[in-house]
Amino acid sequence: MSLEKYRNEIDKIDDEISKLFKRRMEIAKDIAIVKKAENKPIVNVAREKEIINRVAGEMPYELKLYSKQVFNTIFDVSKAYQSNFFNETSKIKEKITKVLENGLERFPIEANVACQGVLGSYSSIATERLFEISNILYFKDFEGVFNAVDKGLSQYGVLPIENSSVGSVNKVYDLMNKYSFYIVKSYKLRVQHSLAAKPGAKLSQIKEIISHEQAIEQCGEFLNNHKDIKITICDNTALAARNVSQLDRDDVACICSSEAAKAYNLKELAKNIQDNDNNYTRFIVISKDFKIFINSNRISIMVNLPHTAGSLNKFLNEFSIRGLNLTKLMSRPQPKSPFDFIFYFDFEANIEDESVVNLISILENQVEQFVFLGYYQEV
Repeated sequence: MSLEKYRNEIDKIDDEISKLFKRRMEIAKDIAIVKKAENKPIVNVAREKEIINRVAGEMPYELKLYSKQVFNTIFDVSKAYQSNFFNETSKIKEKITKVLENGLERFPIEANVACQGVLGSYSSIATERLFEISNILYFKDFEGVFNAVDKGLSQYGVLPIENSSVGSVNKVYDLMNKYSFYIVKSYKLRVQHSLAAKPGAKLSQIKEIISHEQAIEQCGEFLNNHKDIKITICDNTALAARNVSQLDRDDVACICSSEAAKAYNLKELAKNIQDNDNNYTRFIVISKDFKIFINSNRISIMVNLPHTAGSLNKFLNEFSIRGLNLTKLMSRPQPKSPFDFIFYFDFEANIEDESVVNLISILENQVEQFVFLGYYQEV
C-alpha cells in the first residue's frame, strides 16, 4: 500500500476519533452537572485507574504504555472542560473572591519599604523606581527584609529574585517558602556595572577589586583581562562602594552601579563592564497582607508534587490545556526532606477570569502542599 493510501486510512480513523471525542465531551459535561448537583468532586482517581487498566489490558504489550498516556491526556482534557461547569472551592479562591469583590486598588506611590544593602544598591535603585516616594529601611541580609515586613516595620519589602545572566536567587526562594508572604509587584532592572575608585585613581594602579559575588560573576570577561588584581567578596555592591570611599587607598576599586559611585563620590574608571549588555535583575515586592493591584497579569505558585511517574507532566498539562503561558519553572530542595523538591511556577493569566480561579482551586486541591505566592504586574 502506498503512503497516500495509508494517510487516507489515518484520516478516516481520525474522523471517527473526532466524532467519538465530541460525544465523550458532551457526556463529560453532563457528568459535571450531576456531580455539581450531588456535591461530588471532579477527580475520581479510582475510576481513572479502572479505565486505564481495562483499556491497556486490551492492548498488545508494545502499546500498553502509549494507551495509558493517551487516556491520561483524555482525562486531563475532560476534567479541564468539566471545571467550566463546576464551581471548585478552596481557601485561596475565597481570598481572591473577597479581594475582587472589594475592588482593586492602584499600586501605592508612597510606602515604608525594606531592602537589602545600603544607599546606591541595586535593590535601592529598584525600590526608588517602584515607589515614587519611599522611606527605605536597609538591612544586611535578605532575611532582615522578611523580618521587617513580618514585624510591621515596613509595609513592603523589595528583593532580587533572579538575574538573566546567573539565574535565580535561591536564598530568596527559600525564604518565600519559610514566610507566608505575597508578591504584589515585580520590576526588571537593567544592571550595568562600573568599576569605581576614589578620585585621582587610575585603572593601571588598581591592585584589589571589591564587590558582591554575583557582580563578580557577571563581569568575568573584564576580570579575566586583569588577572593580577585581587578579588574580594562583599555582601553588596553599594556596600563595596561605601567601603572603598572610606579607605585611605587609591589602589582599591569596586564593581557597583553608577548611582552607587555618585552616592559615595567615586570616580568611574570603566563603565558597562558586565559580560552581557542585556543583563537584567528581576525584583519582587513582598507584602504580609494578601493584595491585588490594578493591571496585575502574572501568577506565582509553589507546589510539592508527589514522587510518581508523570506527576510533573500531569501538572503542566493543566496549563497547556487552558492555553496559559508558563514564564518560569524551577525546583528547589525541600528543607529537612532529602530528595524532596518544591516547584515554583510563574504564568500569565487574568485572575478575574472564572476559569483561572477554578484552575487555582483545582491545583490547590490536587497536591499536598500548594502556596499561592501572588498575582501581580511585572514592569
